Amino acid sequence: MIKYPKELDKIFNKLQNYSSKIIIVGGFVRDSLLNTGSKDIDIEVYGIKSFERLEDILKEFGNISSVGKSFGVCKLIFKNYDLDFSLPRSDNKTHAGHRGFEVTIDPNLDFKTATSRRDFTINSIGYDVINKELLDPFNGVADLKNKILKAVDEKSFIQDPLRVLRAAGFCARFELNIDNNLLILCKKMVYKNMLNELPKERIFGEIQKLFLKAKKPSIGFKLLKSFGGDIYSENIYLLDNIKLTKNSKTNIVLMLATLCHNYKTDDAIEFIEKLSDEKDILKRVLPLIQNHQKIKIKLSNYELYKLATEVKIEELLILCQTIYGNKIYKTINSIKERTIKLNILNKKLIPLLRGKNILKLGFKPSLEFSKILNNAYEAQMKGEFSNYLKAKKWLKNYLATHF
Repeated sequence: MIKYPKELDKIFNKLQNYSSKIIIVGGFVRDSLLNTGSKDIDIEVYGIKSFERLEDILKEFGNISSVGKSFGVCKLIFKNYDLDFSLPRSDNKTHAGHRGFEVTIDPNLDFKTATSRRDFTINSIGYDVINKELLDPFNGVADLKNKILKAVDEKSFIQDPLRVLRAAGFCARFELNIDNNLLILCKKMVYKNMLNELPKERIFGEIQKLFLKAKKPSIGFKLLKSFGGDIYSENIYLLDNIKLTKNSKTNIVLMLATLCHNYKTDDAIEFIEKLSDEKDILKRVLPLIQNHQKIKIKLSNYELYKLATEVKIEELLILCQTIYGNKIYKTINSIKERTIKLNILNKKLIPLLRGKNILKLGFKPSLEFSKILNNAYEAQMKGEFSNYLKAKKWLKNYLATHF
C-alpha cells in the first residue's frame, strides 16, 4: 500500500463521483517504495471523456494551469502539493523535436496500454487509489528492488531522445545498473545524433537534476560518456565530494566550476556554453576557475579584500575543499575565520567613500570621479583608513595633493 497525503481524498472522492478510476503514477509511487518523500504527485484519471471536463471537476480546488493541455495534463497546486492530473493517452512521433508528437487522449485505455508509453519500468508503477492496489504491468517493483534500469518499450523509448539523459540521471540518483539492452539503445540514439533534436535548455535541465539529485553525479557522467556523448570531464569524480549549499543555483555553479577547474578560460567557456546560455552562470563560474589557486595560508588582508572583489570567497573555499580535500583543510578554516571577521566571506568590502563625498567638497562630476573612487577603495583595502572620519580626512588630503 502506498501512503499518499490524505488531504487529496477530498479531490479523489469528487472524481469518484463521476465513475472515474484514479491512479497515482510515476515518480511518487517509485519514491514511496524507496521510502523517500515527494510533494510532486502525478495522477491519471480514467473514465473522464475530455480535458475540459477534467478541468471543470477540479477547478473548485484551486487555479488550474493548462500549460500541459496539449499533452492532456493540467496542473493544480493544492495545500502545498504540486499535482499533475492527466488523462490516459497514447503518443506517436510525427516529426523531429521534443514537441513532435501526436497525442491521442483515450479515457477507455487500460492501464498497461497507457503506461507502455513511459520511459522506464521503475516509472511505470501505479497505485489504484480506490482499490488500494499496486499496478505493475512491466515489473518495475522487481527492477527497483534489483537496482536495474530497464526501458518499458524500446520502440517508444527512442521517440524521445531526452530519455538518454534521463537514463544517466536515474542511474546516478538511485545508484542503479543499466540494463544491457537499454545501454545499447542509448548508444544507438547518441550515434544517430538524436540528441541534436533537443533544445539546449532541456539538456541542461536534465544535467541540473543530475547535479542536484544524485548522491554520486559521477555515475551519470560516466554513463553519458559510455553512450558516446561529449558532456564529460576528467574531473567528474570530484563532484561526489562537493559540499552542497542550500542554494540550488550556487550548487550548479560550484559543480560546473569543479568540472572545469583546471581548464583554460576558453575551454571552460566552450564546455559551459555547450550546456547553457545563461550568462549569469558563466559570469560566476569563470572567477572561481581563475582564482582557486590563489588560496594559501599567508594571504594578507589586502589580498583577501582584492579576492572578494572578484569572487564570493565562501564559494571559492568550497571549490578548493572539493579539489584539494584535506590537504588544504587548515588553510580553508583559517581563511574562512579571517574573512568572517573582515565581513567579506560572501561580499566585497563596503566602500566608505562614494561619489557624494567628493561632491560635498565642491568638485563637479567628471571623468576623474572613477579614478578617485578606485584609489580611495585601494587605500581602504590597504588599511590606510578604517572608518568614515578617517576616510574623509584621507580624501581631503588626496584631493589637495592631486588637484
